[in-house]
Amino acid sequence: MSSSSSVGNIAPNDGSSSPPASAIVAQAMSGSHVVKIDGYSRTKGLGNGKYIKSETFTIGCHPWCMRYYPDGCVTEDADWISIYLHYSTAPTNAGEVKAEFKISLLDHDRQPVALYSRCSQGFGYQSKFQDFPWLPRISHVVVPPSNMHHHLGQLLLAGEAADVTFEVGEETFAAHRCILAARSPVFKAELLGPMKEKTATRVLIDDMEARVFKALLHFIYTDSLPAMDEGGAAEIAQHLLVAADRYDMERLKLICEGKLCDHICKSTVATTLALAEQHGCGALKKACFKFLMSPGNLKVVMESDGYEHLRSSCPSVLDELVAKLAP
Repeated sequence: MSSSSSVGNIAPNDGSSSPPASAIVAQAMSGSHVVKIDGYSRTKGLGNGKYIKSETFTIGCHPWCMRYYPDGCVTEDADWISIYLHYSTAPTNAGEVKAEFKISLLDHDRQPVALYSRCSQGFGYQSKFQDFPWLPRISHVVVPPSNMHHHLGQLLLAGEAADVTFEVGEETFAAHRCILAARSPVFKAELLGPMKEKTATRVLIDDMEARVFKALLHFIYTDSLPAMDEGGAAEIAQHLLVAADRYDMERLKLICEGKLCDHICKSTVATTLALAEQHGCGALKKACFKFLMSPGNLKVVMESDGYEHLRSSCPSVLDELVAKLAP
């Protein structure tokens, strides 16, 4: 919200060759104030035309407050809530103030909701009150959060109307082509494109563990990871990262990258760094470097089997590490 007043300095022209200069300056001051309505449902029923007043706040050297009418200010607004910006000057003040303001409902992140944002303007005078109204209609119907992921998860478990089966190790998994194709461009090409799996009802996957493919399917249908034992979370995240990269599922890849960043230790950092390099995970690579910058950690890792794997599979990464360790 901003308020302003005008001041000027105007001089007459005395006939000289250079006319005098003047300036009219509009001084504006702005600010904001957040009013929290704690327990909105309990304020309903106060009565049409009755309001709850906020604390007074100052913007532009003028006092303001909000009047909140949970059942509307006038009869025709009974199904709405009314919010008024209320302005009052002290009796000794003179002049006029113009206010341009925006009132918005904020979401949980304290960001304005476009649907419930309004801009307006008005004037207030000495010893006179003037209210500037704003009315949003808020539905009294409580809509539960989406549970589509639950229904799709049940569809996966039941296997109803499945049209493709995956053979992974000793296990088989029934799935739905359209859902897999919608979630992964690689699955789309394999199952709906010209590749051989388009007409096949059984697809063999021989380079992935069954538990990893099961977790991959769970994410495809529910957009979340299955419950994991904390002890094996890092290992499954490593395998899922590889699967996510293979099937071009960026969100899953980032989730796995984040989990691995939280599980870096002396026994996993070497293999994790190799994965980060091979699959283009910059944040994970940086976290591994930071861990290895500690001389104590580096010494232990260099004696591990994982370090030998890192040296043989990604020698350039070790060159980067040495360069970072150089004084």
